[in-house]
Amino acid sequence: MPPRVVCVDDDALIRRFVGLALEDLPIEFVACPDAASAREALRQRPAALLMTDLMMPGESGFELLASLVADPVLRGGARLAVFSAGLSEAARARLKGLDVWRELDKPVSLQALEACVAEAVALSQAGTAGTSTPAATPFSLEERQAVDQLFGGDAELFVAFRDQALKQFKFDRLALAAAVDAGDWPAVNRQAHSLKGALATLGDARGQDLAFALESSAAAADAGGCAQRWPPLDHHLSHL
Repeated sequence: MPPRVVCVDDDALIRRFVGLALEDLPIEFVACPDAASAREALRQRPAALLMTDLMMPGESGFELLASLVADPVLRGGARLAVFSAGLSEAARARLKGLDVWRELDKPVSLQALEACVAEAVALSQAGTAGTSTPAATPFSLEERQAVDQLFGGDAELFVAFRDQALKQFKFDRLALAAAVDAGDWPAVNRQAHSLKGALATLGDARGQDLAFALESSAAAADAGGCAQRWPPLDHHLSHL
C-alpha cells in the first residue's frame, strides 16, 4: 500500500490546494477538517506524515500535536509537520517539545510541499517538481509571480485553485458578515486568518493585507476596528 499522508486544516480551500499539489505523488492523501477526524484516520491506518494547521476552531493544532506525542501508539511513527500562516516566534516557542519535524509557512510553495512529503515518506524527489504549463488566460503580474513561486510554474494548477477559491469566497463573505454582525470575534479571527492564507496563495497582496488587518482587530476583540476593516475586505472579495 502507498504511504499515507494526513493533512489537517479546517479550511477546505487549503485542503484542496494540498491535495492538488500532491496528486501526482505515489501516496494515499487523506484530508481532515479537524483533530478528531485526523485521529480517526490514524486509527484506521498509520500514516508516514501528519501535517496540521495550528489555528482551528475547537481543538487547535498545538493540542493535536501534544496528544499525538503523548500517545505514541496512535501516532504510529508518523512524522509531524506544521503548515500555518501563524508561525510567529511565540508559536514556534509553543511547538518546542512537540517533536515537530518540519515547519512550513503559508503560503507554502508547491516545491516545499512536495519536498516535505517526499522526504517524509522516503520517495525519490526526481520528477516530483511541478512542470510549467501554459496559461489558458492572461495573468496579472502578481498572479504570474504566484504561479512561478508557489505553483512551480504550473499554471493549470493555479487556475484550478483560483476557481475553487472564487467559489469559496462567496461563502466566506457570508460567514464573515454574520460573525461581524454577531460580534463573534474568535470566528472573525479564524475566518480572516484563513482568507489571508488563501489570498496570499493567489498572489493577492492587497487582499492579504486587508484580511490581516481584520484578523488583527478580531484578535484584539476590537469591535470598532472590525466594523471599519470588514467592509473594504468584503468589497475587495466581491470584485475578484
